[in-house]
Amino acid sequence: MSLTDLKRKKPNDPRKKVSVDDFIEDANNYALGKSSGQTAPSQTTAQFLKGLDKKSTKIYRHATFTLTEKSIAQLDEIAKTTKVAKSKILRLLIDEFYQQQDTAQLTILSKSSR
Repeated sequence: MSLTDLKRKKPNDPRKKVSVDDFIEDANNYALGKSSGQTAPSQTTAQFLKGLDKKSTKIYRHATFTLTEKSIAQLDEIAKTTKVAKSKILRLLIDEFYQQQDTAQLTILSKSSR
């Protein structure tokens, strides 16, 4: 064996060029447990996620926010008595607030600023 045998050889790497959108789409498929290219090409990830059955699969995002000690204690108490997760209670309350008319929202917000 000579030193020329130790020379680094250029590997044959038949990688194909992939656009950024295709790469992201493939990453989303991987995250959803699908194999590469399993989603129909005419269907984007956004369209796929919009069509999910919300009762069987839910997509959540982690959120960080600050609550007062009083709010945390109240949320803990509600969660213990109802045996419902705190995050679900917050989602329900946010949705309830969102569904109200602007005047009702302003009334609630004006009460909370006291």
